[in-house]
Amino acid sequence: MNRIKILLFTLLVSTTACGQSGNKQATSTIPVSEAVPMGKEIATLGAGCFWCIEAVFQQLNGVDTVISGYAGGKIANPTYREVCSGLTGHAEVARITYDPQIISFKELLEVFWQTHDPTTLNRQGADVGTQYRSVIFYHNDSQREIAEFYKKELDVSGAFRAPIVTEISAVPTFYVAEDYHQNYYRQNGEESYCQYVIQPKLEKFRKAFAQKLK
Repeated sequence: MNRIKILLFTLLVSTTACGQSGNKQATSTIPVSEAVPMGKEIATLGAGCFWCIEAVFQQLNGVDTVISGYAGGKIANPTYREVCSGLTGHAEVARITYDPQIISFKELLEVFWQTHDPTTLNRQGADVGTQYRSVIFYHNDSQREIAEFYKKELDVSGAFRAPIVTEISAVPTFYVAEDYHQNYYRQNGEESYCQYVIQPKLEKFRKAFAQKLK
């Protein structure tokens, strides 16, 4: 009976992957400028489906906004359908605006490393493709140095059972994803993907980072 339950759960998750839930009509995406609000900083991170990234980082104290979008590809103004094809080279990412007086880039990366598997190339769970790659798009030399240092230290320490494959690259043009992707978990919490993928991730995250929550 337990084996049957596990099989059913696996099938359910595999048929409700992030890339298979975009059945709404796509609208044009737009690039976002690098303008940063006074006293704030920006981080751009990819860790699988952007619905998961958004749901996690929205709950951190010191994070002002989290915008789901696309970055790192070879065409302008990509749509969700185009990105899901895996042919554009874009990654699903979150653009995080935060107050460095409350939460540092190092702390954001701590959450980043612990809320996805940075050792699986171009996939997170049932979400498979280059659009789901683990990536840190740095905005300045300080972010690059911090990301490279901690990636190396984590590898040397054996924190993960396999080498980290997280890409660390200069931030390219960021395109805001379609409106229906924004605040996805908050607006669609009853959907299967939210219940079986995002909710368990959030529960683990809240326990591990209880002191950093809003």
